[in-house]
Amino acid sequence: MENLIQNIPVAAAPVLPVVLVLMVVTNIIVEVLKKLTWGKLPTNVLAFAVAMVVTLLAFFAACQIMGVAVIWYMVVAAIILGVFVAYAAMFGFDKLKQTLEQINSIKQNK
Repeated sequence: MENLIQNIPVAAAPVLPVVLVLMVVTNIIVEVLKKLTWGKLPTNVLAFAVAMVVTLLAFFAACQIMGVAVIWYMVVAAIILGVFVAYAAMFGFDKLKQTLEQINSIKQNK
C-alpha cells in the first residue's frame, strides 16, 4: 500500500494526454452522431453521454490489458475523468476556435 501511495504522482502524470485523446475521440463521435440525430438531442447532453461511454470503455479496456483488478474507487475516478473529458469536449473546442478567430482578426487588422 505504501508503494502505491508513493507512485501516485508517477501514475497521474499521463492523465492530461489521456484526456486530450479522449476529448478528440468524443468530439469526432459527437459530430457523427449529431448528423444522425438531426438535432433531436441537445449537443451538450450527447457530448456528456459519449464522453462517459468513451472514458469508461477506455478505463475498463486499460484495466483488462494491464491485468489490474477494478476497485470501486477506480470506477469513481474514471467517472470523474469522464466529466473532465465531457467539459473539455463541450467547451474546450469552442474556446480554442474563438481564440484562433481572435488571433486571426488581430493579424488582419495590423
